[in-house]
Amino acid sequence: MTLKQGDKAPAFTTTDQDGNKVSLKDFKDKKVVLYFYPKDSTPTCTIEACNLRDNYTGLLQKGIVVLGVSVDSASSHIKFQQKHSLPFTLLADEDHALVEAYGVWAQKKMMGRNYMGILRTTFLINEKGKIDHIIEKVDSKNHTAQIETLWNIK
Repeated sequence: MTLKQGDKAPAFTTTDQDGNKVSLKDFKDKKVVLYFYPKDSTPTCTIEACNLRDNYTGLLQKGIVVLGVSVDSASSHIKFQQKHSLPFTLLADEDHALVEAYGVWAQKKMMGRNYMGILRTTFLINEKGKIDHIIEKVDSKNHTAQIETLWNIK
């Protein structure tokens, strides 16, 4: 990963689960949790999303926006969002522009097979568009606690 703490977060414009255009600049003056996850409706991705869902109100009250990103389609995101009552926006990065820009599209290995996929990673972007923290070792069950600890917002 080439991005590091203190870097300007790469600008982006993509679509959300409803087909609406979403840009990082839409969230100027807000803290943004930009979390990249491998695939809708898989066990670990569901645990992570539900942890953020269960703590979403508290994050929102602290002025934090949560954006989930995977290379799944908008229709896949809608099903995932509805099935688990996810209150935050999911970005459909089907052209891989975001995963490439943030350096989270990489070769992975599972059961002896190599393949390209998303490295589960979260970027904490401050109100000025700078990366405050990068969480590379995401604890899916306690992801909100990781975010709160790093931003010192408990």
